[in-house]
Amino acid sequence: MLLLREKLKEKELILGTRSPRRHQLMRQLGIPFRIIIRSVKENGPDGMPGEELACYLSELKSAAYAPELSDPKNIVLTADTIVWLEGRSLDKPENPYEAAELLGQLSGKKHQVITGVTLACGNIKKTFCASTDVWFKELTEAEINYYVDEFNPVDKAGAYGVQEWIGIIGIKRIEGSYYNVVGLPVQMVYEEFWNLAEKMEKEKRMEPGHL
Repeated sequence: MLLLREKLKEKELILGTRSPRRHQLMRQLGIPFRIIIRSVKENGPDGMPGEELACYLSELKSAAYAPELSDPKNIVLTADTIVWLEGRSLDKPENPYEAAELLGQLSGKKHQVITGVTLACGNIKKTFCASTDVWFKELTEAEINYYVDEFNPVDKAGAYGVQEWIGIIGIKRIEGSYYNVVGLPVQMVYEEFWNLAEKMEKEKRMEPGHL
């Protein structure tokens, strides 16, 4: 059986994300890619459930890559991760004060980390999501302040990185994909890439004149 990178060797993967954590996870999958960033306003409709919101935002990002998707050799991956607490999405903090406030809200509670992912190639598009339950212990003010001061998590959903100090000392339990909490459900992404490759091969076999 071929490896996925061999099935995709005639395609070029474009990552539409600036997240260094997603870049690293995709490198670990062993699939070559290049990065193209498009600025998209990341707002969804009010009242949308968490999984629908994450998928909506990943599709919103994907729509910005129409020029790249006009070339049939390109596959574009976009993603959006939200932290869902008690029926609402927590915004990324804009400063250390907001980061400490968000961590205070997560302290001692269960929340969900939800990532929506969109894979697109030509007229083929697949959007899916993964949800992981995360339990934090009761965090002390000193622990929160130390993490915010030393790690400056203002670029992170929920104001924390699971692989960083606060995750090591503060997370009691995880149910679901750990890598989803890092930023991308890579096992699911791998499976959906494989399904996409199979679908593209099937469509190619059905083209007129193909032997």
